[in-house]
Amino acid sequence: MAVTLVNPKGLPQPEVYRQLSIATGSRLVFLAGQVARDADGRKVGEGDLAAQVEQAYLNIGTALAEVGGSFDDVAKLTVYVVDWSPEKLPLLGEGVARAAAKLGVDPVKPITLLGVAALGEPDLLVEVEATAVLD
Repeated sequence: MAVTLVNPKGLPQPEVYRQLSIATGSRLVFLAGQVARDADGRKVGEGDLAAQVEQAYLNIGTALAEVGGSFDDVAKLTVYVVDWSPEKLPLLGEGVARAAAKLGVDPVKPITLLGVAALGEPDLLVEVEATAVLD
């Protein structure tokens, strides 16, 4: 595995993400922000944050599989959520958990969560960027 996840001593020890990742692979993969669209470009989960998060994570897994990797190779995620509020955290977690179950992975990664006013298309509630490291 090219990515080792760590919660260093002296920093908070969150359960839902890790503070840092140590990458030892030789190929960096930068994914464009993934949204709630299937392989044919159809909308998934309109108005449903959990469904949209799930699809974005699944899209990351699909993209990485195409280049010989998997979601386990993700070193860092950035998640953009429209009109973020702490009340949306359970829906975010639900979508992540459903995708993780389908992908068979531990979804806990270093993550930056940003609330935004809007995304590129009005029906989108979330967009997820990923950086991965492959051997």
